[in-house]
Amino acid sequence: MSQQILELVEKSSLREEIPAFQVGDLVDVHTKILEGDKERIQVFTGTVIARSGSGSREMFTVRRIVANEGVERKFPLHSPRIVKIEVKRSGVVRRAKLYYLRGRTGKSTRLKERRREDAEA
Repeated sequence: MSQQILELVEKSSLREEIPAFQVGDLVDVHTKILEGDKERIQVFTGTVIARSGSGSREMFTVRRIVANEGVERKFPLHSPRIVKIEVKRSGVVRRAKLYYLRGRTGKSTRLKERRREDAEA
């Protein structure tokens, strides 16, 4: 009974316009940033290395390299701070978590690109 009540409460906070992306995809995450009185949109581009949770608690981790330093950021998937998520390219991976990319730099961090049929048509 309590599980059903939780699901009903969670449904109101879920977003509908989430694109289909997987671990290994290169994504642009557009987030709202508050700076004093002003609000602006900042883009965080990187590879999705993990997805976890379910429902309104679902999170995903994006990693990128800035000035030869790895930067990771975790985003709540259904957060109102996320304006949109754009999938730039899809990568072929055989793991659910890509934590092994943390120990790599340069060309060894590249992933093979997954060919999509809908993109070619």
